[in-house]
Amino acid sequence: MRRVSLTLVLSGILLSGAASLSCTAVGKGAPGPLVKPQSGGNLISERIGVPEGYRRITVPDGGFGEWLRNFKLKPGTPPVKLYNGSPKGNQSVHVAVLDIDAFQGDLQQCADSVMRLRAEYFYSRKRFDDIHFNFTSGDRIPFSRWSKGERPAVRGNSVVWTGGHAKGTARENFREYLKTVFTYAGTDSLSRELKPVSSPAEVLPGDMFIHGGFPGHVVLVVDVAERISDGKRIFLLAQGFMPAQDMHLLRNPNDEARSPWYVPGDGSRLVTPEYTFDWSELRRFP
Repeated sequence: MRRVSLTLVLSGILLSGAASLSCTAVGKGAPGPLVKPQSGGNLISERIGVPEGYRRITVPDGGFGEWLRNFKLKPGTPPVKLYNGSPKGNQSVHVAVLDIDAFQGDLQQCADSVMRLRAEYFYSRKRFDDIHFNFTSGDRIPFSRWSKGERPAVRGNSVVWTGGHAKGTARENFREYLKTVFTYAGTDSLSRELKPVSSPAEVLPGDMFIHGGFPGHVVLVVDVAERISDGKRIFLLAQGFMPAQDMHLLRNPNDEARSPWYVPGDGSRLVTPEYTFDWSELRRFP
């Protein structure tokens, strides 16, 4: 479990290591078949083909959804590794591993993985003002202030900003910002930043199913396809987990013939290999 040296209590919420309580597992499930690669490449859109009669939905050029769809995967199906390099105990849940590091220390867990990808997308576009997340207290922590040399400081029951620190948008400074966010944010804070999606049938890349709390969990929608005949959608999911580990694409444990694609409203709840969500827990960044 994550340990931090600072404790923050605001509005009755204990923030010491809050993000370390953001994930909990419900079961392992059995491995299912993969969708065969459609071109043998290492991007999600290349590696994971769509079922017959489906096509990927159109997404805005340069948007978060397109960026996720074309995210690079590690070659083959390597084991998911923890932040310390040891293999995850349950290797039956994934069909591919995202080609991005698990960060340093036991920090980048489930909600942190979503925030990491969102931040990396804006960072890659040099949209630094769009990088911001909230602490569990509700305090907004923008990278724009961080890059100007300010730092959020925890003092008793409040968060204040202090100056005189390293400035700039260099990657090293960016990663230090993320480290702080990962320490004091989690599923509870992230869920309160998002807006509900009225129906899972309207799912889009970049949406997520999130159960905020202590513990909670979140899985990110990284691609969506639609049935050509009637427009009904299916989607792919990725997750990080606890302890901090490689982000990975999830298989669908419910319908092996369709794995790893999920169908909105298939069953009373969304069952993933390690967590079950209510369909009403679909959320979207504002």
